[in-house]
Order: sequence, then structure tokens, then C-alpha cells
Amino acid sequence: MLTQDFRIMLNGISKHILHCFLLFIVILTFELISGGVCWDSDKYVDLDPWVQYGFIGAFTLYLLRTLTFLSLPQVLFNFVGLTIYNAFPDKVILKGSPLLAPFICIRVVTRGDYPLLVQKNVKRNLNKCIESGLENFQIEVVSDKPIGLCPHRRIREVVVPPNYRTSSGALFKARALQYCLENSVNELVDNDWIVHLDEETLLTENSIFGILNFILDGKHQFGQGLITYANEDVVNWITTLADSFRVADDMGKLRLQFTMFNKPYFSMKGSYVVTQMVAERNVSFNNGLDGSVAEDCFFAMKAFTQGYTFNFVEGEMWEKSPFTLWDFVQQRKRWLQGILLVVHSKAIPFSKKVLLGISCYSWVTLPLTTSNVILAGIYPITCPAIVNFLCAFIAAVNIYMYIFGVVKSFSLHRFGIIRFVLCICGALSTIPFNLVIENIAVIWGLFGKKHKFYVVNKQL
Repeated sequence: MLTQDFRIMLNGISKHILHCFLLFIVILTFELISGGVCWDSDKYVDLDPWVQYGFIGAFTLYLLRTLTFLSLPQVLFNFVGLTIYNAFPDKVILKGSPLLAPFICIRVVTRGDYPLLVQKNVKRNLNKCIESGLENFQIEVVSDKPIGLCPHRRIREVVVPPNYRTSSGALFKARALQYCLENSVNELVDNDWIVHLDEETLLTENSIFGILNFILDGKHQFGQGLITYANEDVVNWITTLADSFRVADDMGKLRLQFTMFNKPYFSMKGSYVVTQMVAERNVSFNNGLDGSVAEDCFFAMKAFTQGYTFNFVEGEMWEKSPFTLWDFVQQRKRWLQGILLVVHSKAIPFSKKVLLGISCYSWVTLPLTTSNVILAGIYPITCPAIVNFLCAFIAAVNIYMYIFGVVKSFSLHRFGIIRFVLCICGALSTIPFNLVIENIAVIWGLFGKKHKFYVVNKQL
């Protein structure tokens, strides 16, 4: 009974206050342990790196330390986003009648390799929409191969012809999405809305209400919300715990850029995207090879260039993390290659992709910055106090992202206190694994074949 009363008392605001307090404790602890806040200011007073290690050695060490600051913009966005907005909002309250909402097309794009998975998830999403009171909607599955969906007035199956070509040579998912916008295929009018999902994405009542609130608000043409990865059965604990960082990234960086600035400074993801039909058609997915590997990123930056605005959508959707480590590496490699193509594309003005470029190159230089973990202890260098403080701050926030992602993804009521704490410890223990995976993905992505779209296995 005491536990139940405690859970009732621990509402969204209380959880948010505790989360902010924990974040502050993690940062302070890390600053003290790592020397970001150092009481012994004379520790390295006699050390001259330029004499101790020579010019080349000292220059290399200072360069590696400087590269750490490429991640500072996104770390600041995550820190501010996780603190100034309630990180544990209560259940989404519908602010208008679903009857007043325009037509909504829930569009699922798939290559068609897992028809049973698509059939199952379409049925679940259809039932969830009906249970939530959504009236004016249709689920549309766009596939390279026939899926064999059961005939239903609210379900439409679109098969992309093998001979279909876009004028720019767009491939993969971008090609399928562009096919839907062709006059001979499209059934939507300008004021209709599209909700983009991946084949494994599951709707929740909160996400449906959040989408309706976003659409009824009518102030922005594009929106995106939170995706979590630890719902129902967990297939691979290592990849799921590693993906807890992405959950925190959604609630921090992504939420701040869309809520405060209404701009995709750091781009967006390709699932749980809400778009107005006329705006999507104007932006289009007909963006050539450079816009085909990370079509979501290119689309967001192109929409940003054209002056469209974004907002954060309340409520969460569910997905699964990759089932194997091989798929996990391949997924990260594709993201890196795709974002690099966007950053280097002449179609996106430099002023619009500055923060995206800095963030991307903080990823590209990860093998170099990771070496600081070892070199800082073996070859210490003297730096201004603010440099030491910020380096420790960057590390502390990134570490806390894993803790927050677990707290946000795993239910204390469902797992119990012991398993819940073990999940947090497990997430922290995956950090070295994640660093290795990300480094492999970076090196492979830089030197491997470009313009390749690897689809991870999503069906058990």
C-alpha cells in the first residue's frame, strides 16, 4: 500500500524535479572525480607539455582535446531540453474533437521483406486508432513487394512498380515516398496530413492524441515525437539499453529545437513524422542520391531551407532496437554516411546546416576524441579551468543520457525496483560497447561503399 501511495505522489512534476536533481548530482560528481573542478590547482603547475612531449606531441594532445568541443552544441541542447521542459509529462489530454480534424493518412513504408510483421502491426495500429476515437483516417502501406493486406475500407496497399524512376534518381525509401506524391498515385488533398511510420512502429493512445493536438493547433507544417524501444518483449538487451541514449536525445535536443525554435537545427528522424500534404509535396523526396541514404535528414534540412516550421508532438510511439549487433553496426553506419552526404550537399545552404555539420563531425572524429579517455591519464596537459570543466560537463551529460533513457523507457511498476536498477547499471555498462560500435561504424562508414541502404531485420 505504501508503494502504491508513493507512486501516486510521484507525479510528473515530482519525477522531473528528481530527474533534474540526479542530473546535477551526476555532473557535480563527474566534475570532481575527473578534475573538471579541481581544488589542487598546483597539481600540474610545473608541467609544460611543449617541453615534456615536444611540439608534435603537445600539439596532437591539444588538438584531440579541442575536438571534444564539437559535441558541445548538442550536449547543451540536450541539457537545456531535459531540464526546462517536464521530462515526465502526464497522459496527453485531447484538446479538440477528432471529428474536427482533417483527414489523416498513416503511411507505412516498407521494402516488403517482412509481410507478416507489417500485417500484424497494421492490424494493431488500426485497432488502436479506432479505440482512441480517431475517425477521419486511413492506413496506407507503401511497399516494393505485395504485402497481401486484408481488404478494409481504412487500409490501402500501394506497390511501387519496379520500373518507377524519379527525375533526380532518388532511391530506396525516398523513391517509395516520392512515388506516393505522384498525381496518378496520390489521393490526398493539400489540407490532409500524413503520419510517417516505419514498418515496426506501433501507435499508442498518447501519440494519437498528440498528433490530433498538433494538427488541430495548425501552426506548423511538420512535427515529430518521442520513440521508445523497451516496450513489451525486449529482444536484445544490449542494443535496447544502448538505444536508451536515443530516447534521451528525443526528449532533450529534438524537443528543444522543435519547441523553442521550431527549426530542425540537428535534423529529425524518419519515423513518427507528421507532415501537412501540401508542404510535403513542395519539399518532396525527389532529392537524388545524396538525399536517399538519410532521406529524413535531407528532407528536414530542405524544409528548413524553404522556411517551413516544426514542432514537437506529444506522446510516444513504440519501436524495437536492432535484434543483432551486426544490424546495430549497419544501422549506425548508414546514418553516418547519409548525414555526411547531407552536410556536404550543395543543395542545402551552409547557414542552415551549421549545427548539423558540427554534430556530424563530432561523430566522424569519435575515434580521435575517444582516445582522450586513455591519453588524458597517461599524458596529462595543462588547460584553462573552463576547458577542463566543459570537457567533464560533456562527458557527464552524455553518461546521464543513458540513465535517463532507461528511466523513461522502463516502467518501475512493470520491472520492480531490483530489475529497474539493474537496467540502469546495464545501460551504463553498455557505454564502452556503444563506443566500440560507434567507432567501427565511423571507420566503416568513411571508407566503405557509399549510397547503400541497409535494412535491419525487424521480424522475429
